[in-house]
Amino acid sequence: QVQLVESGGGLVQAGGSLRLSCAASRSIFSINAAGWFRQAPGKQRELVATISTGGSTNYADSVKGRFTISRDNTRNTLYLQMNSLRPEDTAVYYCACSTYWGQGTQVTVSS
Repeated sequence: QVQLVESGGGLVQAGGSLRLSCAASRSIFSINAAGWFRQAPGKQRELVATISTGGSTNYADSVKGRFTISRDNTRNTLYLQMNSLRPEDTAVYYCACSTYWGQGTQVTVSS
């Protein structure tokens, strides 16, 4: 069993930045692709970004050029750097790897 714990969410003004972290209870990101998802109120959960074991990344069109996914295998941690935040980025953000999901962290962007 693996636990994923997100942190780094909060309230930020539009145009600001946040860095989300997802700490795994054991080494998992080096052997599995991982991703960040988000779910806004009343909407379906959507994919934000993914990173492969080889380091290839993909992003939703809505966040391209603003968000960066990365990982530190030595720390068993996945990151999501979010810049130029917009009110429409407001959501609960989840990390996922293999069949494991974190509990989510709230990101609220005020206009």
